[in-house]
Amino acid sequence: MTMVGRERESAAVLGLTSGVLILTGEPGAGKSTLLGLAADRHRGRVLRMTGSESEANLTFAGLHQLLRPVLAETGRLPGRQRAALLGAMGLGDGFGGDGSGQAEPGDAHLGEAEPGGDDTGGGGPPDRLLLGVALLTLLSELARQSPVLVVADDLQWIDAGSLELIAFAARRIGDEPLAVLAGARDRAGEGARGGATAPFSGFPLLNLDPLDATAAGLLLDRQAYPPTGSRRLRILDQAAGNPLALIELARANGACGADSADSADGELLPPTDRLMRVFAADLETLPEATRQALLLVAADDRAVAGRVEALAPAEAAGLLRITGGGRDGWRARFRHPLIRSAIYHSVPLAARRRAHRDLATLLGAEPDRRAWHLAAAAEGPDEEIAAALEESAARARERGGYTAATTALERAAELSPGRRDRARRLVAAAGAAVSTGQPHWVRRLAAQAAALTDDPELSAEASLRVGQVLTLSTEHDTAMSLLLRAAEDPKLRRVALSSASVAGFYSGDEEYRHTVRARAHDDPWTLAVTDPTAHRSERVAAIPALVERAGGDPARLISLGAMAWLLDETALAVRIFDDALHRWRLGGSLPIGLGCSAGWSYLDHGRWAQARTAAVNTNSAGAGLPHLDAAARSLEAAALALTGRTDEARTAGSAALSLVDPHRSRAVAVRARWALGMAAVADGDHIGAYEQFRLLFTADGDPVHYACSYPGVAELAAAAVRTGHGAEAAAIVERTADRLAEDSSPRMRILIHRARALLEPSLAEPHFTAALAEPAGGQWPFERAQILLDHAEWLRRRHRITEARHQLNTALETFRRLGAPSWIDRTQAELRAAGVESAPAGPDALTSLSPQQQHIIRLAAQGLSNREIGERLFLSPRTVGSHLYRSFPKLGVTARSQLRDLIEASGQS
Repeated sequence: MTMVGRERESAAVLGLTSGVLILTGEPGAGKSTLLGLAADRHRGRVLRMTGSESEANLTFAGLHQLLRPVLAETGRLPGRQRAALLGAMGLGDGFGGDGSGQAEPGDAHLGEAEPGGDDTGGGGPPDRLLLGVALLTLLSELARQSPVLVVADDLQWIDAGSLELIAFAARRIGDEPLAVLAGARDRAGEGARGGATAPFSGFPLLNLDPLDATAAGLLLDRQAYPPTGSRRLRILDQAAGNPLALIELARANGACGADSADSADGELLPPTDRLMRVFAADLETLPEATRQALLLVAADDRAVAGRVEALAPAEAAGLLRITGGGRDGWRARFRHPLIRSAIYHSVPLAARRRAHRDLATLLGAEPDRRAWHLAAAAEGPDEEIAAALEESAARARERGGYTAATTALERAAELSPGRRDRARRLVAAAGAAVSTGQPHWVRRLAAQAAALTDDPELSAEASLRVGQVLTLSTEHDTAMSLLLRAAEDPKLRRVALSSASVAGFYSGDEEYRHTVRARAHDDPWTLAVTDPTAHRSERVAAIPALVERAGGDPARLISLGAMAWLLDETALAVRIFDDALHRWRLGGSLPIGLGCSAGWSYLDHGRWAQARTAAVNTNSAGAGLPHLDAAARSLEAAALALTGRTDEARTAGSAALSLVDPHRSRAVAVRARWALGMAAVADGDHIGAYEQFRLLFTADGDPVHYACSYPGVAELAAAAVRTGHGAEAAAIVERTADRLAEDSSPRMRILIHRARALLEPSLAEPHFTAALAEPAGGQWPFERAQILLDHAEWLRRRHRITEARHQLNTALETFRRLGAPSWIDRTQAELRAAGVESAPAGPDALTSLSPQQQHIIRLAAQGLSNREIGERLFLSPRTVGSHLYRSFPKLGVTARSQLRDLIEASGQS
């Protein structure tokens, strides 16, 4: 039997056997009922978790609720995964990670954590990625036994840590019989606590709209006391299609025994605060002991023990259900959150405080819950309670619960008797909130702190925190101003300038860049980020020692990988990034937006599948930061353009430009335009290509972005000679060459040689020769293959056919290996023009696989097991095996032992 007016939605939830579906809608829209319908009809195992206001700030409370029925099954997990999972739920001795911590959001893209040190201190949260892998592996193993349905209700009240882990696993569901069905009070990403459901951004949504008039009338007719007359019309009008409001209003009016809606005194209003009074109407008919018990479980839905009998009348009335039992205790599940809220607010404030004090007395062995109840019971400032909350926040941070830590510190500040302690805790809350990636929250906390104190140290730290979180927003000017202010504090100078250099890089503003550089003194990171062309050789020579000093710290290694990439030491950057990413996955959480800086290195180095994976993973963070989303989309657009998916590339590139102001976020804008230009090149649209590449430089020929514009100079020249803009492009090329003459990178020397060869064919040969003779050229295989192709075309036109054929065959081999279909077609056309008739050949077999499958094949070729690959890529062993099973026929192999030879033959080892 389906719900009235929800036939389509009922079919959707009942038909979900694999994958993810998120139900959204206003309170009372029917989400919980649909989730219950799916759970009741599911033929396999159902695991449930329901959000609770009382546990929204308790890290991994939802995870514990979800996995409680299957704790015995964790014995099948590898030791580290099991230890991490049980530790996160407070059931083990350790968390399974090495406690290396999580970088600040300012580390994204370029990894701003400066190589010389950080301000994060020792210790850190558990390995959130290891937890995700453990949860995914456990769910996949359960799905092998029977289909599994994960039902998550009230996402807006599930703790952030549990939300992130469930979303992590949900994003990696393959074709196994595993489904996640969730309900959120509003659309994903706009929930309570500043976007608590953001981890589920990007999943399929099914919004429960208000019932139409016909369905609303039918629902009223099915009630025990169907309203009639003007009362019916009033209910229909005021319920506005909300099913729960229709049912509750019909029940309340039917119990009145009169047409009370006809009088002003009995007027029913829309489902806001006055509707909550309707939800609490049943309370008056319940025994006093039941009302007292209801107040306690409304304050804490785990406060059921010893009150089951007292709550029985409320359960019979349909207000709640008692679930659980056993060693984990009972808990109350209210029919709707508004019922709980109505019960809680149906008594005076003094009674609510007394309930919290009573609960706190019973929770001596649970310091976190006790601290929150004491805080709720407090009648004024109380240093002891504030200190307890601060300790609770510290424990939350150790477990990676940054949202819970921020909330606890914010409440601790409210309860602090002294202004300085209040300001100090607000600043600490802002520091924790930086790791949530929510600029509005950080700003509000910092502003409150600033209003309380003139302490220069606290003010500087507050500015630092706001500046750090704004680095990933589009407010680069504000971020820069705040970070420069924070840099006036000697204790914060290095980390503040490090963050400021990143903000300046994203902005591309010349004044800010020079301002930061002037204050950087001898800091190699900040100097490299603010001007990667000045004293380049000196900076490159310093990297090995800096890597040694990093001591395996992944945050510092990420910074050094970004530094190497900016200095055009691409092969070194890739090696550093590979090492850093591996270390993060083993012992800490990946920072927000990390994938972009690594992704561009992979793209330049010819590892396009990994570049696109990095972009997708970054874009799926769901952080609600437009600059970060734009950066991820520009990287994805570049990878799509090079692999011939030009329509998708244009969509992604245009989306990136729409998310930012190109004049204020120059780094993203320039890279998005490069991607759009390459899409045009792939399509043979030379006019469109020239238009995009020309926008990488100003009208006067200066770079729009001091670092990101230069790599497009050769493509600008190539498009110019095909569109009659050679003179204009030549001026830009020479201006670029003059700017980089002092200490240019091998890459830029190669690109300038290519540009000059294309623009001046009569003088081309020495430029082609110099470009191809550069020993470091192999770091950029695609660019080298392009030069081979250009040189071959030049040779063929001069009837030097034998030389041209050799160049073309070498280029074709590279393009096939990379999977660049447009350039393959162009090279084959040149071969035919050179008299070589060859059967059309597609890209290397590897490139026919998805980026994820290519990555799995490479790891399998290294001898890693399915489980080890799964831990690297955050997939279940079952999903890894499925990808290998589908990939082997495409590759023409029958055993893993053949993969190493295949990879070596393709040149992708």
